[in-house]
Amino acid sequence: MTDAQETAADPALRTTGGAPPDDVETAPIPLLEPREGIPPVVETDDALARVIAAFAAGTGPVAVDAERASGYRYGQRAYLVQLRRAGAGTALIDPVGCPDLSGLGEALSDTEWILHAATQDLPCLREIGMTPTRLFDTELAGRLAGFPRVGLGAMVENVLGFALEKGHSAVDWSTRPLPEPWLRYAALDVELLVDLRDALEKELDRQGKLDWAHQEFEAIASAPPAPPRKDPWRRTSGMHKVRRRRQMAAVRELWNTRDSVAQRRDVSPGKVLSDTAIVEASLALPVNVHALTALPGFGHRMGRRQLEQWQAAVDRAKALPDSELPQPGQPVSGPPPPRSWADKDPEAAARLSAARAAVSALAERLNMPQENLITPDTVRRVCWEPPASPTPEAVAEALTSHGARAWQVTQVAPVLAEALSA
Repeated sequence: MTDAQETAADPALRTTGGAPPDDVETAPIPLLEPREGIPPVVETDDALARVIAAFAAGTGPVAVDAERASGYRYGQRAYLVQLRRAGAGTALIDPVGCPDLSGLGEALSDTEWILHAATQDLPCLREIGMTPTRLFDTELAGRLAGFPRVGLGAMVENVLGFALEKGHSAVDWSTRPLPEPWLRYAALDVELLVDLRDALEKELDRQGKLDWAHQEFEAIASAPPAPPRKDPWRRTSGMHKVRRRRQMAAVRELWNTRDSVAQRRDVSPGKVLSDTAIVEASLALPVNVHALTALPGFGHRMGRRQLEQWQAAVDRAKALPDSELPQPGQPVSGPPPPRSWADKDPEAAARLSAARAAVSALAERLNMPQENLITPDTVRRVCWEPPASPTPEAVAEALTSHGARAWQVTQVAPVLAEALSA
């Protein structure tokens, strides 16, 4: 860390994120500059081989980030990977030109990876052969340490005293060639991740939470890939308006048709047809293309062939026998939605209310978000089917069975047992 960063970095004083007193003059926050300039984008196997050698010879942890083209392209693939390590500097790698980064992943397999909001980037990194065995998540560390704002820009500013450039996070990273201002933005995302990690480690240690963080990081690194979501069409925005099974079938047909088109064209599904249009067509079940054209989202700009493909999807739903229509609601593997507990099981509703209050109070004492202390789903499951005798030991066993980490069990089991016994 530089002298300027050392002076600015006092996380023990900055975790509240509050403004300084009115009578204290503060210097303007300096804008972060790349220490070695913007490196050339790695687009060939030869250039990648040199990067792999340099990073394998580097020292200490490696900062890693990835840029996707969410909202522009189909899926969540990476369109730029940024790395920084002591002794190797910064590298910007184009996964389009270098789609297999497994060699780089292997070279860094025994190294701690530093990511910000790791769960967002790990799926796209895994697709190109990069999977860490050890990691440090600076966003999660900020949450555990009690920072009210945990975006990368806010964390770098509050902890290290530097401002990151803004404005390129939501651009189309599939653009080629990538403009220099975008590359500068991308390089800066990993510029101070190692410094941020070190400062947060000290703060977590000061608060007695460092072991908790290590347990959380281990859980992220060892988690298997998420399974494909069942019936993803049910997550269409506005789906709550669709009540009849025939209308639900239309949502399913339109959603699946849109997904196929989006995948074939490699564009975001929302650019093919909006969720609003899907819901409107499903509610109306138009009889022909002319009627479809009158609905929101199917205006005059849409070509005849496109209109016919959407009408064909609606017609397929209308022609289905009743036995093939989707059932309302999704199969639920856990407890029902909490809003129905008061009617289904008033005692369970009372347990949940007491448990939520207890967890909230504990999270406030520990200065961290409730969902990081223990997931709301875990609390609901334990309250819906509590141990026969809700002793701290029995509650601890139940929490563990639902995937709670050891530190969470130690903190939560006593207060949850007391709430369940009340």
